[in-house]
Amino acid sequence: MDKKRGAVRVHPSRPVAPVAPPTSRRGAEHHKVDLKGHSESWLRNHSAVGKAALTKLLGTPLATMMTVAVLAIALTLPGFLFTVLSNVQSLTQGWEGETRLSLYLDTSLGDEEAERFSRSLLLRDDIAAVDYISRNQGMREFKKYSGFGDVLDALTDNPLPAVVVLLPRSRAVADLGLMRAGFEAMPEVNEAVLDLEWLQRLDAMLAVAKRGVFVLGLLLGLAVLLVIGNTIKMSIESRRDEIVVSKLVGATDAWVRRPFLYTGVWYGLLGALCAWLVIQVAWLMLETPAQELAQLYRSQFQLTGLGVSGSSLLLLSSVLLGWLGAWIAVRRHLRDIEPR
Repeated sequence: MDKKRGAVRVHPSRPVAPVAPPTSRRGAEHHKVDLKGHSESWLRNHSAVGKAALTKLLGTPLATMMTVAVLAIALTLPGFLFTVLSNVQSLTQGWEGETRLSLYLDTSLGDEEAERFSRSLLLRDDIAAVDYISRNQGMREFKKYSGFGDVLDALTDNPLPAVVVLLPRSRAVADLGLMRAGFEAMPEVNEAVLDLEWLQRLDAMLAVAKRGVFVLGLLLGLAVLLVIGNTIKMSIESRRDEIVVSKLVGATDAWVRRPFLYTGVWYGLLGALCAWLVIQVAWLMLETPAQELAQLYRSQFQLTGLGVSGSSLLLLSSVLLGWLGAWIAVRRHLRDIEPR
C-alpha cells in the first residue's frame, strides 16, 4: 500500500478484508411479554395497590375507626337476628319429633269401652304408641295440679272424659291433618287435638320474622353501601389534584380507580370482622343463661352462633358491598375530574 498526496492506494496483489456491518442498531427494541409475565405483573400491581390502600387507612386511625364502627353496627343487627331465628327454628324442629295426637273420648263411653277402643288403636300401622288416661286418672291428676281439690270433691259426677294420647309415626303436616280428621269422624271420639298446631303457628310467625330480618338486612346493606360510597367520595375529592396529574401523564381510569376499590374492600372486610366479633361476644354472654333455662326443662338444647356458613356469608356480603359502594362512587365522580 502506497501513500501519495494523501490518497491511499491498495496494491492489487493484496486482498482487501471485508468490512463487518455494525452490530448495534439505534432505536427502540421490541420485547415480547408472555401470558405468565403479564399475570405476574398484574398480581404484583394489585398486591402493591392493596397494601398501599390499607396503609393509607391505618394512617388515619380515628377516621377509619369511626367509619368501621358505623359499618359494624349496621352489619351486627341483621346477623344477630338471623342467628336468633336459626336457633329458634332448630329448637322447634326438635319439638316436632314429639308430636302427639290427643283423642278426647265421648263421656257416654264406659271405662271398659274406652279401654277397648284404645287397645284397638295399637293395631294401626300409622301409630307408634298409645297412652290411655281413664276418667278417674284424669280427675286425680287434675286435682293434684289445679289446686281446686276441695271444689272438685264436691262434684257428684266426673265431668272429665277419657283421653287417648297417640304418637304418630309420620311427622308430615299433611298426614297428621288427615289422621286428625279421620279420628274426629269416629263416633267414640268427641274431639281430636293435634299438639303440633301451636308449633305451626310458631313456624308461621318465624316465617314472618325471617322476611322482616331479610328486609332489615337489605335496608342496612343499603346503609353500608351509602356510608362507603360517601367515604370514597370524600377521598376522591381530597385527591383531586393527584388524579388530574396522573391523567395528564397518561394514567387510565382503571389505574386511577383501583386504589379506591381496594379502599372499599378493606372497609367492608374490617366492618365485617368487627360485626362478627360483636356477635360472638353476645352469644358467649347468652350461652350460660340459655343452658340453665334448658336444664330446667330437661332439654339438651345449646345455642349455636353464626358458624362457618354464616360467618362466610357475613364476610363475603360485606366485602361485596364495600367494593360495590366504592365502584359506584368512583364511576360517578371520577368522570367529572378531567385535566383542562
